[in-house]
Amino acid sequence: MAKFLVTGGAGFIGSHFCDAALSRGHQVLAYDNLETGNKIFLTDALKNSKFQLLEGDIRELEQLSKAAQEFRPDWVIHFAANADVRQGLDRPRRDLDYNTTGTWNVAEAARRSGCSRILFSSTGSVYGEPKIFPTPETCPFPEQTSLYGASKCAGEAILSAYSHGYGMNNTVFRFVSILGPRYSHGHVFDFTHRLRQDPTQLKILGNGKQLKSYLHVFDLMNGLWKVIDAEPKGFQVFNIGHDDALTVDRSVSYIVDELKISPKYNYTGGERGWIGDSPRIQLDCTKLKTLGWKAERSLEQGVRDTVKYLKENSFLFEGVPV
Repeated sequence: MAKFLVTGGAGFIGSHFCDAALSRGHQVLAYDNLETGNKIFLTDALKNSKFQLLEGDIRELEQLSKAAQEFRPDWVIHFAANADVRQGLDRPRRDLDYNTTGTWNVAEAARRSGCSRILFSSTGSVYGEPKIFPTPETCPFPEQTSLYGASKCAGEAILSAYSHGYGMNNTVFRFVSILGPRYSHGHVFDFTHRLRQDPTQLKILGNGKQLKSYLHVFDLMNGLWKVIDAEPKGFQVFNIGHDDALTVDRSVSYIVDELKISPKYNYTGGERGWIGDSPRIQLDCTKLKTLGWKAERSLEQGVRDTVKYLKENSFLFEGVPV
């Protein structure tokens, strides 16, 4: 049995990780400020004697360090972040505070507690707008096109320096967008929310031709555990995503089919939805596949499972502006 401290443990991805760790018999401390996380996602976990939820903020180093030193984790799984990519330019400090300084706080808290293993959820956005598709981990980084990507890139650099400087075994996962149950932000959430309010029309940022890869959260969990079980040494980077990709238009077609509606589409034009939105994201996951991992669920299933979950859990839309 191992001990896992999970930052952002009450969030979409973090809560799934907590469930997976508990199902394997591990002890889990979820650390979350509950700003975007939700205790409802931890309903089953909270019934488990090996689980604890601690309300705390990764922006507060001493608070986080105290929690880590008392728990003494074998692994710190770092999911807590500001993931609102589109609004990054409106609130630029949030990316720095959560994704860069927050990641340094996590690395330092882990070091102080004697934990030598961190798994970090980064993003395929760090590649900016690459010229190689599918994009491998070795692809040179271009100019950063979003504050989110830049802040995650800086977080990766901090963990790399801690690996080399303190002998830590830090692993970075560069995610595509993740879909599935408990999903509570992103394009499927936004489109479903808007269409529930007005099923006759839908505003689509860009031209609908942006090509993106996604991944079902259950396939993500399988990939994370493949690496955890392998206990990688030093600083390692893994892409994780699907071999296939969807245009925004195709994704919308699955959403409206699940909702049983036929809205009119209103496009804003251009090849990207907003400043910093990459027209194409598709990652080369060969490195992870060498450990025996592969995505089992189609992109269509990911979108449809997400819409079904949102239909059954409409409380997630409460208080969210359209």
